[in-house]
Order: sequence, then structure tokens, then C-alpha cells
Amino acid sequence: FGELIILPGSKSTRSDLAALRTEGWDIDITAHHRAGARILGLCGGYQMLGHSVSDPDGVEGSVGTSAGLGLLDVDTVLSDRKELRVEQATSALTGDPLTGYHMHMGVTSGAGLDRPFARIGNAADGAVSPDGTVLGTYLHGVFAADAFRRNFIGSAAATSTLNYEATVEATLDALAAHLERHLDLDHLLSLAR
Repeated sequence: FGELIILPGSKSTRSDLAALRTEGWDIDITAHHRAGARILGLCGGYQMLGHSVSDPDGVEGSVGTSAGLGLLDVDTVLSDRKELRVEQATSALTGDPLTGYHMHMGVTSGAGLDRPFARIGNAADGAVSPDGTVLGTYLHGVFAADAFRRNFIGSAAATSTLNYEATVEATLDALAAHLERHLDLDHLLSLAR
């Protein structure tokens, strides 16, 4: 596992979400979340982190609803109205100023919006899970803000409990124990000589 997974934006959220599932990455992402590391969704990636992404008008392709990853308490309904504007915001996480831009189609709603990623004046943008490990925003370009980038990446590293070497070592030990239980290793080694 890494320290942070970033799900980027998408021009076709539902089909990219299906591709993510086909590759089994949904399993990896949820395992990463269970291990306590952070996940950040940007725009379409943010939409994927919610409970569902609906496209009632076929804006991005076929009409329908796709189950999201369910890591944020939000739902998105896609629409043909495209939001495109530059924003001056403040990170709700670090208090740092952000300059970014909105470029998305759809409306996101749900209880997760009560814990926003950023504030744009009096309006909220994005959502943060109750434990702070899953975050989503419609703001593109948030990492261009030096102070935010340093504080956000620094806080992810400081709170991480992941130990890559220990995880690999434990996995290899479990594999070795399994092989010893189920295979005649002495016989296999004699065949290899």
C-alpha cells in the first residue's frame, strides 16, 4: 500500500468506474482505506468515492446508475450543465488558501457535504469522511498551492500507520507457512537438484 491514493478527474465517470472495477482496483482502494491510509478524489474521482453516480439523461453515455465505492456519504446526478469557473477557496483541512477551478457536470448531495474539503466564500466544496481518511473535491489544481500541498502531504505521512516492509515480510511468511503445510517441499527440492 502507498500512503495516498489520488483518483483523478474523468470525462466519463461511470465507464471509468466500471473499468476500475474490471481491473479489481476497487478492492485495492477499499483495502487501502481499511489500512487507514488516505484517498483523495478529484472531480470525477470524487464522484466515484460516493454511493452512486446517476446519469438520467445519458450525458456521458448510457442512461443509468452506477454504484460508487461508498467511501463518502454522497450521491451524484450527472447533468448536461457544465460548471467551469476559477475559484478562490480555503482548505477546511489545513486553513490554507487555495486557487483552483471547477470543471464538472453534475450535482452532488448527501450528508457527507456537512464535512467539506474546502470553503469557497460561504459555500462548501467536496466532502471528507468522518475519520478524515477519504476526501473529495471538485476543485482542480489544489496541489499548486505550496502551503496546502506541504501541509496535506505532511499530515498524511505523519498519521500513516502503514509499514511496507513489515507488510511484505508478513505476507511472505504467510505464503511460506501455507506452502509448507500443503506441499512436500523436501520432495520438490529433491526434484530440482
